[in-house]
Amino acid sequence: MSRVKTHVRKGDTVQVISGVEKGKTGNILQVFPDKSQVIVEGVRMIKKHAKRTQDQPDGGIIEREGPLHISNVKLVTKSQAKSPDKS
Repeated sequence: MSRVKTHVRKGDTVQVISGVEKGKTGNILQVFPDKSQVIVEGVRMIKKHAKRTQDQPDGGIIEREGPLHISNVKLVTKSQAKSPDKS
C-alpha cells in the first residue's frame, strides 16, 4: 500500500491560487490524497439538495464546501498542533 504525499494537511491555512475562488483563504477541513483534492473552509460553496429525513424533516437545499484540486492551493501557515512549542 503506497501513500500519496501532499504539501498540505488537515488544519493548515491555505490560499487559493487559481480558479474562480482565487485569493480566498481558509483552513483545510479534509484531504483526499488519492484524488488529489482538498476541502477548504468557506471556499467553493456548493448547493446540495437534501431529501427529508428524521434529522432534517424539512429537507431543502444545503450549502457546503466542495472539493478543490490540491495544486490550486498554497500553504500559508501550518496548524499549531503540528509545530511543538520550543519554550
